[in-house]
Amino acid sequence: MPPTTAAPTPSRLDPPAASAMDDAPAREAVARMRARSPKADPQARLPDVHPARIPRHIAIIMDGNGRWAAQRGFPRAFGHRNGAATVRNVLEECGKLGVEVLTLYSFSIENWKRPADEVQGLMDLYTTYLDGELERLMRENIRFVQLGRREGLPPEVLSTVDRITRATAGNTGATLCLAVNYGSRAEITDACRAVAREVAAGTLRPEDITPETISGRLYTAGLPDPDLLIRTAGEMRVSNYLLWQISYAELHVTPVLWPDFTVADLHAAIRDYASRSRRFGGLAESAAPGA
Repeated sequence: MPPTTAAPTPSRLDPPAASAMDDAPAREAVARMRARSPKADPQARLPDVHPARIPRHIAIIMDGNGRWAAQRGFPRAFGHRNGAATVRNVLEECGKLGVEVLTLYSFSIENWKRPADEVQGLMDLYTTYLDGELERLMRENIRFVQLGRREGLPPEVLSTVDRITRATAGNTGATLCLAVNYGSRAEITDACRAVAREVAAGTLRPEDITPETISGRLYTAGLPDPDLLIRTAGEMRVSNYLLWQISYAELHVTPVLWPDFTVADLHAAIRDYASRSRRFGGLAESAAPGA
């Protein structure tokens, strides 16, 4: 009996298989992606995932920088710097996949409890990253949005954030959201305060308040809710992150530490997401594209 050989693994340059991918939903999904990001080619990057099953919005809890550095005998700041390199790689790949929004948990309200030198290092890294990425954000037509409270952030951070926000405001491709000085309970509290002020001013009636009223006053107003939440470093919790917005998100937890997180790990998370049946409280999907 002749030996069997495994089918060759398609490289990123191989054309997608002319099968279920070549259907109307696939063409519509790719056209929609390329309208935002002309270089998007999900069928070449992930030929085994139907384009309509690529998540529009991916949120990531980037965990494990400190552990990664400690394992190598370096200070935590070394891990944070290497984590920033991972951000660049993931953002680039999301653009190629046609992901519309990438939201990264960068610095929580609770992180102010960390040692002062680590906090200062994170603030410096944040401004350095934004300054270093501006040219690419403009070249790739990516809009930058910061999520979180402005109060408490150093003036130099606010100045950089405002400058990058203004510079990219007209970009119409993907959106990069960095959650800095962010906490979901604080976000929801701020939204409720905004609603209360409108009710007190007589511009909003209590009986007219809906979930959409709250959503429209969150830091993420105008953005689609996350479809996929990825957490690195194996922690099984959401850490006060986008609690309102991830109500129906699919969760993917990987033991990989953030600086070690690769494009292959991102692909694995998307494959996991694409294999699931999203019910939104109803019955299972019966004939979803690519199912």
